[in-house]
Amino acid sequence: MAALRRLRQCRPSGIAMSHFHTSSCASARQHYKMLVLGGGSGGISMSARMKRMMGAENVAVVEPSEMHYYQPIWTLVGAGAKTLTSSGRSTASVMPSGVKWVKSKVQEINPNTNTVRTDDGSEISYEYLIVALGLQLHYEKIKGLPEGFEQPKIGSNYSVQTVDKTWKALQDFKEGNAVFTFPNTPVKCAGAPQKIMYLTEAFLRKTGKRDKANIIYNTSLPVLFGIKKYADSLWDIVKQRDLQVNLRQNLIEVRADKQEAVFENLDKPGETNVIEYEMLHVTPPMGRPNLVVKGSQLADEAGWLDVNKDNLQHKRYPNVFGIGDCTNLPTIRTAAAVAAQTAILNRSISKVMKNEKPDRTYDGYTSCPLVTSYNTVILAEFDYNGQPLETFPVNQAKESRFMYHMKADVMPHLYWHGLLRYV
Repeated sequence: MAALRRLRQCRPSGIAMSHFHTSSCASARQHYKMLVLGGGSGGISMSARMKRMMGAENVAVVEPSEMHYYQPIWTLVGAGAKTLTSSGRSTASVMPSGVKWVKSKVQEINPNTNTVRTDDGSEISYEYLIVALGLQLHYEKIKGLPEGFEQPKIGSNYSVQTVDKTWKALQDFKEGNAVFTFPNTPVKCAGAPQKIMYLTEAFLRKTGKRDKANIIYNTSLPVLFGIKKYADSLWDIVKQRDLQVNLRQNLIEVRADKQEAVFENLDKPGETNVIEYEMLHVTPPMGRPNLVVKGSQLADEAGWLDVNKDNLQHKRYPNVFGIGDCTNLPTIRTAAAVAAQTAILNRSISKVMKNEKPDRTYDGYTSCPLVTSYNTVILAEFDYNGQPLETFPVNQAKESRFMYHMKADVMPHLYWHGLLRYV
């Protein structure tokens, strides 16, 4: 909510356009004042803002997908509380009217010539560029995947192809180990890997199978959650519900035919542990987009889009900006973080276009609604420094039915009708 309240901030007017060099304009097939790469949360929300700032005819979005999904709700889809259909809408329906939609994949970005090349061979030049390419899922980095998803009893809430498999595995559970994983990479929505664990426990309790289940959460992290205030509450829940949490355990192989998951001990190289499962939920390794790779002109040393954490402007190319999961912003990657970033980025771009320095600072705000049952949520909100930055005058580290209603019903509505449309 704190992020969404900021959506109405900083509506600039009377912007004078400044020009960076565009030597490739003559040879490019298309040219736009603002080119947005990616049609996810950050890309669509910023294209709506850019339309308002400079006119629809001056904005283009490169996005190949025909469908746009509200991914935060997939936690509830995997637990049977929401349908997959309810999470998606056509990209055409969310694309701001009048904005050019380039239905292609980006193949190359050349910030020195202000050009982008797409997979159909087209070249697009720009005066300003917003990179909102998200991150990539890498199931293939786990031996036995993604082909293992063809077998029953295994799912993943992180993919449109596999989220319903989580619900099927949960429904079919009889007895044994229900195993949940967190990879040894950055991830989007870092709370999601354990949310499905709490929902599974609640479902098994409701269906009379809890006493036949051993629920295991194997995480590569040295902590249950990165912010102590909320982690303390989560540890209490883990103890109360008799959940087994193993730290520094990283999934490296799935033997789907044998229903075995193989983990490496990150604190003891070479040591592995094999766990038989009746249900397995996999959170895949994730990484930067292929176009923003280590050693590229746009990347930092780790390979993420190298932006100023205060204003989201690229550190070396002043007409390039970034938002969301593809950036090196040191905060948890969530839709709420994107919502907070849009207002700051909008302001930064308006200032740069007037040859002025950005004057607003992003504090790193992000939010993670930690679903702990089918009717309760712990709403974690915090900044770059891991300090709670809470919206409501209550202790948000306590489980709340109201917060669940916010997560399940209010936030999707605000996403579709507020964030994406910039109203």
